[in-house]
Amino acid sequence: MLNSPYPPKSFLKLIVTATAIFACVGIPAEADAPNSRAASAKLPPINDGLPMPGFVVTTEGTAIVVTDPQNDFLSPEGVTWGVVGQSITENRTVENIGDLFEVAEETGMPVFISPHYYFEHDHKWQFEGTLETLMHAIGMFDRPSALDLEGFEGSGADWLEEYKPYIENGKTVVTSPHKVYGPDSNDLVLQLRKAGIDKVILAGMSSNLCTESHMRSLIEAGFEVMVVTDATAGAITEHYNGYDASLTNFRMIASKVDNTENTVKAIRTAYKK
Repeated sequence: MLNSPYPPKSFLKLIVTATAIFACVGIPAEADAPNSRAASAKLPPINDGLPMPGFVVTTEGTAIVVTDPQNDFLSPEGVTWGVVGQSITENRTVENIGDLFEVAEETGMPVFISPHYYFEHDHKWQFEGTLETLMHAIGMFDRPSALDLEGFEGSGADWLEEYKPYIENGKTVVTSPHKVYGPDSNDLVLQLRKAGIDKVILAGMSSNLCTESHMRSLIEAGFEVMVVTDATAGAITEHYNGYDASLTNFRMIASKVDNTENTVKAIRTAYKK
């Protein structure tokens, strides 16, 4: 829009007028074309009426960022499984995050983990948002202290067991914990910048909370971001579907959305593996 010769209002009016003309003469708008499809967890969009900026995986400057790959989200024993389990199972989120870790190990692509931890002093906060209140009430991601790992192993705050070989390999960067949803309260952006990263392949939990908040903050900080749509999942309750809410925003904000299979292929192609 900044480079458009049309003022914003005129530009929007031009789009509306053009769409109306196409309809009058029988030319289908792009989103109405026979080969159109909205983005879903397992399939990227086709001719959905929105621009396709694209995202090129590079061997220099591209990294995978995974939010909250922890038991309280991803294990059936975790405290949130009752609301996230359906979405995780349908998307094969656990397996797909695992595939991203595996291809990163195979190719040497950098990986950054942005975890969620609450220490005892965090429970003294004077005000909280809706799901902050819930997370604190159910003891989600609780650890006794930032300086003490007693009781951490196998707890809800610990990594999913099958991810430990990838996270604890001496190469993966584990940032300080984010405290609400986005990386504004941790050192992820610093770690990415110091590593020369400007492009992020984003996955992890939970889709409309930490994952979406990371996407928004990273884009605001000048990173190019794509989201792996089946390597995340969201809470589903009687009245709300967190995953569906996030999918719309992923598509409208990120440079690209795609599934794990295609993302893994793109990484291997970039590294010629």
